Parts: sequence; C-alpha cells; structure tokens
Amino acid sequence: MFVRSVLSSYSRLLAGVSLALMAAALAGCNDTVAQKAEPPRPVLVATAHYDAETPERSFVGTVRPRIESDLGFRVAGKVAKRLVEVGQTVEIGQPLATLDEVDLKLQAEQAVAEQSAATGVLAQAAAAEQRAKDLKAKGWTTDAQLDSSRASADEARARLDRAVRSVELTKNSLSYATLNADARGVVTATLIEPGQVVAAGQASIRVARFAEKEAVVAIPETLVGRAKSGVASVTLWSEPDRKYTAKLREIAPAADPATRTYLAKFSLPEADDKVALGMTATLTLSDAATERVARLPLSALFNEGGKPSFYVVDDNGAVTLKPVTVKSYESNDVVITSGVEEGAKIVALGVQKLDPSQKVRIVSSLSF
Repeated sequence: MFVRSVLSSYSRLLAGVSLALMAAALAGCNDTVAQKAEPPRPVLVATAHYDAETPERSFVGTVRPRIESDLGFRVAGKVAKRLVEVGQTVEIGQPLATLDEVDLKLQAEQAVAEQSAATGVLAQAAAAEQRAKDLKAKGWTTDAQLDSSRASADEARARLDRAVRSVELTKNSLSYATLNADARGVVTATLIEPGQVVAAGQASIRVARFAEKEAVVAIPETLVGRAKSGVASVTLWSEPDRKYTAKLREIAPAADPATRTYLAKFSLPEADDKVALGMTATLTLSDAATERVARLPLSALFNEGGKPSFYVVDDNGAVTLKPVTVKSYESNDVVITSGVEEGAKIVALGVQKLDPSQKVRIVSSLSF
C-alpha cells in the first residue's frame, strides 16, 4: 500500500515537471515568433528629383575671339624686322614689324624737292601776273597777255598744291613702314619673316582682340529654334563647376553640307582671364518656359480609386502616403509636377502590400 502511494506521488511529480517544461517551450516559441515579426520590412526606394520637362542638351565648342584680324602693311616693301611672336600680348599702338625704309625715304625727299620747285615756279608766275595787271591798268598791254599770265599763275598754284599733297602722302607711306597694333590682343599667327618682300595689304600678323570672347558650336537643325529662344550657358573643361552666361550673337543662315549642322556663335559677356582662347567649352541649351517635373517608376504609384499617391519613407523608417499631381504617363515612368519634395525617398516596389503604420528598411538593390 505504501509503495502504491509513493508511485502515485512520483507520477504526479513527473506530470507537473512535464507541464512546466511544455509551458517553457511554448513561451520560447512565442518569443521567437515575436522576434521574427519585429524586423522592419525591406523596401527599394527611388529619389524624387525635379528637372526641366524638356531635357537640356549639351554641345562641345571652342572659345574664340569675336574679332580676329589679319594685319598687313599699307605699302609694299621688304620686311626688316618682326618684333612679336605667337602668344605675345600686344597693346594699342605697339610696333609689330617694320619694312626697309630706304626707298620710302627717297620718295619723301623727292616729294620735298618737287614742292620746292613748285614754290619757285609759283613765285615767278605770280610776279608775272602782277606785272601784267599793272601794265593793263596803265593801258600798256592787252587782255590776252593778262589772261595768259593769270593762267600760268593758276597752273603754278595747282602744281604747288599737288606737290604739298605728294609730300604728305610720302610722309604717310614712311609711317606705314611700321606695322602697329590697332587694339589690345594676343598674336595668334605670324605670316611673315625678315627678308620677305610683301605686297601692300598682304596678311602679316594675326591678332585676336581681348575685347570680347565667344563660344563657337555646331547646332543640329532640330535645335535651331531652341538656340534662338532658349537659355544658354557655358562651362569650361578646366572649370566644370563654374557657369558663364551665353547669348546667341550669330547663327549661320545655311547648314554645313557635310555635317548638316548650323554654326552658332554665343558671346560670353562675363568671361574673365580664366577663359583663354582655344579652350574647350560645353554649351548647354535649355527651354526657358518649360515646367519642372519629376520622373519616378510607374510601379511606385499607389491608386485605389482615389488620387494617385506615393509612399514616402522618412529617416526613421516610417512611411507616409502622399497624393501627387500627375502630368503624364510614360512607358516605365510617371511624370509628376508636385506632391513630394525634392530628394524624397519613394517606395518603388510592392506599394500595394504596405501599411502606413508599418516600419520599413531601405535597401539599395534587390537580391534573390
């Protein structure tokens, strides 16, 4: 009887221990389920970025001077000296080259001698004219002799005037033997060498003026209208972070027969010394009247009979449903004009399964 009691007590003890162990096991399972439900749901996001509806177009061009002149001597002669080199900066009136002045000096001396001779002839003719007038007044000569004396004096005066002009011309020709810069600029080419005989007006020194610089680009025919009415800016490859305002100054009336593009010249009123001639520039054309829009994946759009919306994720992982204004739909994107801020994180996939009270975790890419 005693043995039965002991066995019965032992059985009840084992049953209690088993129940306790089962309860502990069930509690551990519940904790595991709870831990598995706590981690936030990973989501793939897209960043909202507003930009011009009509995309900007960029073209590679070259910085050129607006005025680049080929300077030449105004008289013919033999080059005596070339005083500048390519790349040298010149000022207004600075000598660039000179001619041999021997022949020009001889011509000037000859003109002076002819002026002296004409002066003597005029003095003699004027005296003869005065004598003829005095004799005519006394009745001792005829009108024909007076007219002849007057004509000789007039001819002498004309010859003297011609001699004076000849002296001035030879002085000018002598001054033309020195080629001077007519504006501040830089020498871009030297086309003569000492000892070379040049003709009057032959290109000798090429000078690019510093007054104004421009960007020269080739514009396709589809964008000629935007080049005329749009907003243009220029960046240099040497300074990609700085933009210079550009204004269309000239566009070719006909397309290039080989490339079918139009040569356009954009002036750079804000160009400084950092904008050097010959630099490579990038011209950007944009439409001034275009609306700013954001393009986002079509899969990010949430619409259940109401207004189209996006799920926006904040820094804490909370999601908020925000209505947006849709401008148009494209094959893979939706174009919006407002509703979400610049730089907002938009859930791109699985928006139909999201709950606004649910925490999410942003991932950079999908993995399978």
